[in-house]
Amino acid sequence: MNSFWNERFAVKEYVYGTEPNQFYKEELEKLKPGKILFPAEGEGRNAVFAAILGWDVTAFDSSIEGKKKAEKLANTRGINIQYFINNYENIQFEPESFDCLVLIYAHMHPLKRNEYHKKLTSFLKPGGKLILEGFSKDQINNSTGGPRDINMLFSEQELRNDFENLTHLSIEEADIILKEGQFHDGEASVIRVVGTR
Repeated sequence: MNSFWNERFAVKEYVYGTEPNQFYKEELEKLKPGKILFPAEGEGRNAVFAAILGWDVTAFDSSIEGKKKAEKLANTRGINIQYFINNYENIQFEPESFDCLVLIYAHMHPLKRNEYHKKLTSFLKPGGKLILEGFSKDQINNSTGGPRDINMLFSEQELRNDFENLTHLSIEEADIILKEGQFHDGEASVIRVVGTR
């Protein structure tokens, strides 16, 4: 999988664009800056946006090419982000150390999804926020991005189970028009989650 993402991110252009995801942007702007974590951050568009707003940003991804482009984007915007090469299985942070967790199109192996979501939310402080946007199972009918394995796409019930330890949990499915670079372009079926640790 690393080779897939390294190959995708190795091109000059930012294949998912340089602007933040719109849902995440709107949710983040409601919050007071603190420490924020971005798993599967790819080319860095969302992490860089948070840093511009004054957040203390930590990100990780398995792709070295993604990291290079994220750091380049941060440099062009005159800000700093902390970006690690790592994966869901091995990443470790202090429990209850982040004020916000952001998962934007962070799809994972279906047999590990629950475990990884619970692990990642354990890094949230009490009162910390989750912001998630991903593809719903209906996205299998579209050709506008996301895994082609329906088991890697999200359902409301799966996400309710994964984030059962959060309060004020809001989960909504929506059909939207994505404009996020060449691989997220057109009508898409998404699912959006906001919750509090």
